[in-house]
Amino acid sequence: MAQAESTTVRLKVSPEIARIVKPGAPRDAQLAAARGALPLTGKDLLTVLFFLCNSCDVEIKKEAVNTLRQLPETILTPVFKDESLHPQLLELLARARTSGVELMAAVIIHPATNLKTLLYLAGKASTEVLERLAGHQGLLYQSPELVEAIIANPAAEKALKFKLGWQEPVLESKKVDTSDNDENADEDEGRNPTEIESLLEDADEEGLSKYQIALELKVAEKIKMGLTGDKEWRTLMMKDANKLVQGAVMKNPRISDGEVLIVAKNKTSSDDLIRLILLNKDWIKNYEIKKALVVHPKTPVPKALRYISFLTMKDIKNLSKSRQISNIVASAARKELEKRIKKQGG
Repeated sequence: MAQAESTTVRLKVSPEIARIVKPGAPRDAQLAAARGALPLTGKDLLTVLFFLCNSCDVEIKKEAVNTLRQLPETILTPVFKDESLHPQLLELLARARTSGVELMAAVIIHPATNLKTLLYLAGKASTEVLERLAGHQGLLYQSPELVEAIIANPAAEKALKFKLGWQEPVLESKKVDTSDNDENADEDEGRNPTEIESLLEDADEEGLSKYQIALELKVAEKIKMGLTGDKEWRTLMMKDANKLVQGAVMKNPRISDGEVLIVAKNKTSSDDLIRLILLNKDWIKNYEIKKALVVHPKTPVPKALRYISFLTMKDIKNLSKSRQISNIVASAARKELEKRIKKQGG
């Protein structure tokens, strides 16, 4: 006799449903229920199919899955009016009817739908369903990982991903990245440290500024100066157009939080520079850097949303009114502001 596997999920069911899904229930009755042949509707029908979709009996399980996939929306739609639906029932619908735009729209807004189900939809749903999901900014604010999942979904159109803060990666070869005036750092490693030191001494004797010296350096030499140079050299190298040179400055062990803050505040800073800042836990601890990252256009939206809760009331107020940031970040700031005001009793 087939039995439903319900060891990890407990559902309160009516006596009628219990007679069908309980251990030892007649197989004929379970098979009929799996085929939708019993006079069941709404929540009762969905509950029975949930148990039978997890049956040990292969035939019953197959029939239940097929029935769930083929049920008319007119039968399933009224189920969503019940706010007491178990989250597992909503997840079952999401997995079985992922392509159903209207059904999934109802799943998305149902109060019992859990994050696991929403993440499944974000990663597997069609373009139309993703549009519906992305339209609920409150959900994206509460669970920033949804943004990441939507962007990673191959069905997500570029327009939607751009709206969520995604930026199209620039496809560049290493040769392009490391070139400067048609010179390649890999092909020409430049002078060795001793030769560079000699160059600096000669330049100092001639009264040349570091800026003038920098004009004579090859890419590989600029990278070395970025990695080891003092503040003046770091400032010069950060202004260099080559991304590798800029990145070398960020890896200089002597770089200060103040210098990093300048990069974080610069709206033209590249994705790579912002990524390097985000990866450094010590820099992220700095309040001003964190605040700058929240409003930076190159900061991934999920990261920006996470940092909002660390900001002061004053900064959150300014964010909530700003037109210089994405709608999602501004909306999240407004929600955080409302939450704090309510918490303060005002």
